[in-house]
Amino acid sequence: MITSVDDIVVLFDRFGNEHYGEDITQAEHACQCAALADRDGAGEALVVAALLHDFGHLLHLATTGEDAHAADVDDDHEALGARALAPFFGAEVTGPIALHVTAKRYRCSVDPTYRDRLSSASVASLRLQGGPLGAEAAEQFERHPAAADALRLREWDDTGKVVGLRVPPFEDFVARLRAAARR
Repeated sequence: MITSVDDIVVLFDRFGNEHYGEDITQAEHACQCAALADRDGAGEALVVAALLHDFGHLLHLATTGEDAHAADVDDDHEALGARALAPFFGAEVTGPIALHVTAKRYRCSVDPTYRDRLSSASVASLRLQGGPLGAEAAEQFERHPAAADALRLREWDDTGKVVGLRVPPFEDFVARLRAAARR
């Protein structure tokens, strides 16, 4: 159970070095995504969302002991993470997190070449997550207030998987997590 930002840090310390089907670790991916958001001039809330977007994977691993990718199951990490983070962060952080999988499904439905740019792990999870959105669901996604930020987050999620990329470590983002958390 997550009761503070400290618990978030502890889960990253405990499970951040785990792989999730990609060639980099959970923590490396989180930090790459946050660094990409920083580079692109995203606001603090969106940088924090980029850092924490896959936090649900860590929660799933902590509560079940199961690596969802290895088990070929959808751990619903976007919803799990957003719910767990909601007591500490506002919708400007949790909204894009909750929608980043839907953003992938949306992009697959509106851009036939997008799927070809996904990593093999992301293609495998797309199948488990329901595949491309249908027309009605795509229109509903487009109307969501967090859709634009979720699409930006999706881009960093897709590109933040570079082996050996030098970015600040997770510890360098902790003060920003604390500052973004609700008092």
